[in-house]
Amino acid sequence: MTLRLIAVSAALIGFSVTGAVIPGICDEVSRASPVRVAAATHETAPDFIGINNWFNSKPLNIADLRGKVVLVDFWTYGCVNCVNTLPHVTSLYAKYKDRGLVVVGVHTPEFPFERSVANVQAALKRHGITYPVAQDNDSKTWNAYRNQYWPAQYIIDQTGKIVFQHAGEGSYEQIDRTVARLLNVDS
Repeated sequence: MTLRLIAVSAALIGFSVTGAVIPGICDEVSRASPVRVAAATHETAPDFIGINNWFNSKPLNIADLRGKVVLVDFWTYGCVNCVNTLPHVTSLYAKYKDRGLVVVGVHTPEFPFERSVANVQAALKRHGITYPVAQDNDSKTWNAYRNQYWPAQYIIDQTGKIVFQHAGEGSYEQIDRTVARLLNVDS
């Protein structure tokens, strides 16, 4: 073995033991890390496209939701981080649904077993989800939003513009405050 090969081997072992990420080689690890993004794009929100099934609602579109504040929540029931956010999303829905908030869960599967209608329905029941959920098996709405992470939340104002975006767990108070401000109510 050459000295260079030994050095490269030692570096790779060190990276794998410490959990470090080598950009360009270990991108899947970096994508699995918690990502927190809070930004307003002020772009018009894309419509819900390529939806396989709607649960708890007739099919919805962004144009018909103008005048409402909309929280679009990208999730999948097999994602632990997504499951951890569901109590916060469901409580936000319960708190503000009568004041003009519409929550739309967009269930975009990561794995083949998450495509099952029966499995999604069981997850909705298990987590007490009563707000509308779109089953986005072909990731068409996911791609329209240029989303990259599970979970991810997008808040859309009454004019149809994305005013807040967050990826990962957390920022629950900031999400609540943003919704309350848009609805002009105390949080």
